[in-house]
Amino acid sequence: MVLDTKQTTVAYRCPHCGAGVMSVVGVFSLSAEMMKLKCSCGHSEMSMVRTSDGKIRFTVPCLLCPNPHSFTVSSSVVFSKELFLLPCPYSDINIAVMGSEDHVKAELSRSELELLDMLEKNGIDSFESLHTDNFLTDPQVLDIITYVIRELDEEGKISCRCAPCDSKDSEYDAEILEDGVRVTCRRCGATKLIPANSLISAHEFLNADRLELE
Repeated sequence: MVLDTKQTTVAYRCPHCGAGVMSVVGVFSLSAEMMKLKCSCGHSEMSMVRTSDGKIRFTVPCLLCPNPHSFTVSSSVVFSKELFLLPCPYSDINIAVMGSEDHVKAELSRSELELLDMLEKNGIDSFESLHTDNFLTDPQVLDIITYVIRELDEEGKISCRCAPCDSKDSEYDAEILEDGVRVTCRRCGATKLIPANSLISAHEFLNADRLELE
């Protein structure tokens, strides 16, 4: 299949309502100024702008991360590929897609099923919950975080400035803050803030096999 090299279909999924937002973008329309693709819910938008060297910079809202991601892509790739994906750099989730209309629609359908399955497995009832600032206020999540810290401590997998021979006797405090969990050694004062204000950063902490305090 040969694509019309003067236009392509671009889409992203709104992280707040979960809708697929799609539009046809022409090569000449990107020559003048920044274009914005906005979700009808009014809570997200993806921007596209041509750089001085002829490439295209995308700023895409992320389904998992609290802030959008920026990508710079060659114009030849944007307007020639049947399907081209832009993934979140911290996960395997594709957050933007471009190419032929049929391929883009098929990818949106496929990714929707994948995301709904992910939400169900994690007990999340809406896309907007992925970005809630109060993610850590859930008592069950706090209990799990405390459990993981205790397990790491008992297994000797928390290191700090204390001498290695004293590490098993060290005592650690875990403090829940707005932007994460701060673990501090009572003996040497070494500390570490583990960001946990989004689903992906919380999962990284819950899956940690070692914690180093500084």
